[in-house]
Amino acid sequence: MKQGLPDRKAAAKRAALNALRRARRIAARAGIELSAWEGEFLGSVEDRLKTYGRAFADPDKGALQQPLSALQAVKLKEITAKAKGETPQTAAKAAGRGRFKPRKPLNTKSS
Repeated sequence: MKQGLPDRKAAAKRAALNALRRARRIAARAGIELSAWEGEFLGSVEDRLKTYGRAFADPDKGALQQPLSALQAVKLKEITAKAKGETPQTAAKAAGRGRFKPRKPLNTKSS
């Protein structure tokens, strides 16, 4: 029998929960101690995802179909990078900003 369409909200929720658990697991395996704030952040976001299906309510903080706000996603990436032992990146670099290349001047010919 044909199954219905996959529930995208549920899939996004599962992906976010797996990312949170993965960050915690990587840190534990590497022996890296997360700060109290980072541990509390991971725990509270996980609780809100389980209870409400997403970790934020303000539409100004991110897309409503996403389980994490934009800043929560950046913080999760930073915690995961710390757990992997990678160099810490600022929020601007993690988001891809800060790599401005100046435009080459136009070739203007004087007559």
